[in-house]
Amino acid sequence: MAGNPVMGTGDVWLPLLVAAAVTYAARGLGVALGGRLDPNGAVFRWVGCVAYALLAGLVARMIVFPVGPLAAAGLGVRLAATAMALGVFWITGRSVLWGAVAGVAGLILLLWLAPSIV
Repeated sequence: MAGNPVMGTGDVWLPLLVAAAVTYAARGLGVALGGRLDPNGAVFRWVGCVAYALLAGLVARMIVFPVGPLAAAGLGVRLAATAMALGVFWITGRSVLWGAVAGVAGLILLLWLAPSIV
């Protein structure tokens, strides 16, 4: 494999340029269309719904099919922490940040207080 040791063989440049072009084209399209979209319109509401649906799907997967250290916690602990997170989410005016903080804190607290539940 001959070539310049710094620049390589040139095989990497075409995919790199294509990836950069696609990335900057998407960003340019967002800038071009960003001023024309109504923030209270149907498109923005749909994007918001999709974002919440993605988050709900990821959270549900972590509760039902956990991987890594979360798998060491029992289903009851995970469901109780989820209930705490949902309660705080609704009490704080649907704040995802405070709901997530409450869920993590609840999970840690439950595992610390009752490790035998695991």
